[in-house]
Amino acid sequence: MTEPTDDEVGVGPWSGPLPDDPRYDPELLSLGDRRNVVDRYRYWSLEAIVADLDERRHPFHVAIENLAHDFNIGSVVRTANAFLAKEVHIVGRKRWNRRGAMVTDRYQHVRHHDDAAALATWAHERGLMLIGIDNLPGSVPLETADLPEACVLLFGQEGAGLSEQARTAVDRVLHIAQYGSTRSINVGAAAAVAMHAWIRQHRFGPDPDPS
Repeated sequence: MTEPTDDEVGVGPWSGPLPDDPRYDPELLSLGDRRNVVDRYRYWSLEAIVADLDERRHPFHVAIENLAHDFNIGSVVRTANAFLAKEVHIVGRKRWNRRGAMVTDRYQHVRHHDDAAALATWAHERGLMLIGIDNLPGSVPLETADLPEACVLLFGQEGAGLSEQARTAVDRVLHIAQYGSTRSINVGAAAAVAMHAWIRQHRFGPDPDPS
């Protein structure tokens, strides 16, 4: 492969004999691969990357309410891709702001539900505990909670938190411990903290590909 210059991302056109591995994309081999992917996936086709990810996805899901076209949804999807969540669920409005996803939604399975009740039905039919993440009265600290391996982590709208319907639909509510003056943290940041908490409990170990 051809290494990029300091101001380039990714790699240039393939140099040397072309590989015969069917996972490689002929166009990327010819033109270079400037995508935001780890090195092991350089020159792979989108379909090959998704198929490989599907072999390794973790059994937790992430859901976020989309009641007002929240711009944070994209960052939640990007983080879900980084931690290899099974699926991301958009609850409410079907259209969502993809800008913050940085194209990672192409590699992440995204499912839509009309409302929190529909999400709860879907989760319970599959034996998945629906866990709300919000600093509500009676909630349990995430830091001391045992997260089920198979679960759905549900986040509310930025600012408003979990909707009333979501609060009724969830099986339990956890909150992230805070020590400053702000009432809440950004939902994208909260999602990252919660997903990493799941990783620490169930998958913490050497990164299979730190590149």
